[in-house]
Amino acid sequence: MSITESSSYYEDLEKMSVLDLLTNINNEDKKVPIAVEKAIPQIEKLVTAIVARMKRGGRLFYIGAGTSGRLGIVDASECPPTYGVPHGLVVGIIAGGDTAIRKAVEFAEDDEMQAWKDLQEHLVNEDDTVIGIAASGRTPYVIGGVRDARKNGLLTGCITCNPATKLAESVEFPVEVIVGPEFVTGSTRMKSGTAQKLVLNMISTSVMVQLGRVKGNRMVDMQLSNNKLVDRGTRMVMEALEIPYEQASQLLEKYGSVRKAIDGYRK
Repeated sequence: MSITESSSYYEDLEKMSVLDLLTNINNEDKKVPIAVEKAIPQIEKLVTAIVARMKRGGRLFYIGAGTSGRLGIVDASECPPTYGVPHGLVVGIIAGGDTAIRKAVEFAEDDEMQAWKDLQEHLVNEDDTVIGIAASGRTPYVIGGVRDARKNGLLTGCITCNPATKLAESVEFPVEVIVGPEFVTGSTRMKSGTAQKLVLNMISTSVMVQLGRVKGNRMVDMQLSNNKLVDRGTRMVMEALEIPYEQASQLLEKYGSVRKAIDGYRK
């Protein structure tokens, strides 16, 4: 039996008090960043390979089913507003299509051929990268997708929470984060999902930094899509140029982005 499906360390959950439930869940969650830390060498190799492809025009695709697919979609959807990259540079694809984001689509994850069909709709090419996300490491949709992507010359990686899986064997750059049994047996939306989210944060953030989308520690290309972000952008300009808030606000309005406002002022 896989680790992600093995029995919880805790028995009789229904007999626990609320405090005991919360404490025990938290104790299990504490194990996640330690497991992620052990996988940093694997993540480093994957990120380095992704950056090389993206610098020559490639895109990054996440494929997954259920929770794993939703996590990929969340990470991909946050890249344009955070880093100002175009929609379509980082793409999340879930088994069962967009309907599956909110509601489970029965047996969608069992189709080994569908993921490659879904990827082909984006006219993928050899500069692109596909990361398969599956806690179990045995989801047919994900395995078939990375297998066919690799056959067609795309860079492939994966994020899984079991060791020595078929998914890991199918890619060039596996990331294995072994968090142990879940608090509720088999509920991989818990520790496994948290681990996947942390790794996705690390991948997309480090890729964007390497692509020049961060200056110092600032999101200088973020989209100014609400008042909070406009205020944040104004303060970033104000701090970078050491000018009053009002002047920074005018520059931001004139140029439309933090990076352009700073560069325009300095010219």
